[in-house]
Amino acid sequence: MTREEIEEKVKLFLIEDLEIEEDKIKPEATLRDDIGIDSLDFVDIVVIVEKNFGFKIKPEEMAGVTTLSQFCDYIQSKVG
Repeated sequence: MTREEIEEKVKLFLIEDLEIEEDKIKPEATLRDDIGIDSLDFVDIVVIVEKNFGFKIKPEEMAGVTTLSQFCDYIQSKVG
């Protein structure tokens, strides 16, 4: 899966499943402050990522992930 495909899938689920406004979805946007993802949203994200990308997010691996770009990097590292 290419980086572009990962970014498109992430963008789609943020808009459709979490109802995030499209203009907030930028690579440098912080997940919590800019996009507004809270701990309840993160539970949904874990399920969505498993369904769309086929792996489980490990919370300890997400510790340093603060931006949307880093989140896509993390997914890319898991799906190759």
